[in-house]
Amino acid sequence: MRSRILLSTILILLLSYDVEAQCAMCRAVLETEESQSTAEGINDGIVYLMVFPYLLMAGIAYFIWKSRKKGSTRE
Repeated sequence: MRSRILLSTILILLLSYDVEAQCAMCRAVLETEESQSTAEGINDGIVYLMVFPYLLMAGIAYFIWKSRKKGSTRE
């Protein structure tokens, strides 16, 4: 079972490809501006929004790990 998960993960990583997924308005604004300050702002916003789900999942994983560790020392 573990080898199937590992193989699937490797295949997904190897078979991925680049896609362009922007709305028409965002793309038009980003392509026409010469200073690229708007593009940098949008990229910073994307990174800012991306951090919170990872922090949330890390917090949940930590509390699960801590509760399992505490439960295993009682026995």
